[in-house]
Amino acid sequence: MLAAAAEGFRAEGYGVSLESIAERAGVGRATLYRNFKDRGALAIAIFAAEVSALEGTIDPARPIRETVAAMIRQGASALTLFARIAADLGEDEANVTAFRALGDRLEAMLAPAVMAAAARGELAAGVTTHHIVLTVRMVGGLLLPRMTADELSACLTEALDLMFSGLRPR
Repeated sequence: MLAAAAEGFRAEGYGVSLESIAERAGVGRATLYRNFKDRGALAIAIFAAEVSALEGTIDPARPIRETVAAMIRQGASALTLFARIAADLGEDEANVTAFRALGDRLEAMLAPAVMAAAARGELAAGVTTHHIVLTVRMVGGLLLPRMTADELSACLTEALDLMFSGLRPR
């Protein structure tokens, strides 16, 4: 259901009908509602799965720039989806709380890598996990779904060069 929902959100935006998502998933609408209270909860579940998938890309022994690049490459599709529907998630308190918790979870996952990078002198004093998450979101927002692998690599390299020149100690 999550893959079908993600595809529906990508194709039609946050306003995609739940009937369309259920049809894509090959289930009835009632099945969809039994698992997700609303469209926002479905979006949160998609992002939660993507955050879980990113966990394997984080290795504190690896240079932080490589970690960020791997996160962006792994999560490029999710970042595009995030940019497309995050603003439309609405003000449902449970969804807002769950959405913030995902950000906190991602920052907690990154904390050991950021601390190790700071200890190696890769980051300026004061750079936090929050800054690294912002970097992932900003650079990931530059990637377009129709980029070739070479275009994606060139864009990623150029953007990370700019970002990390500002994050390195002086």
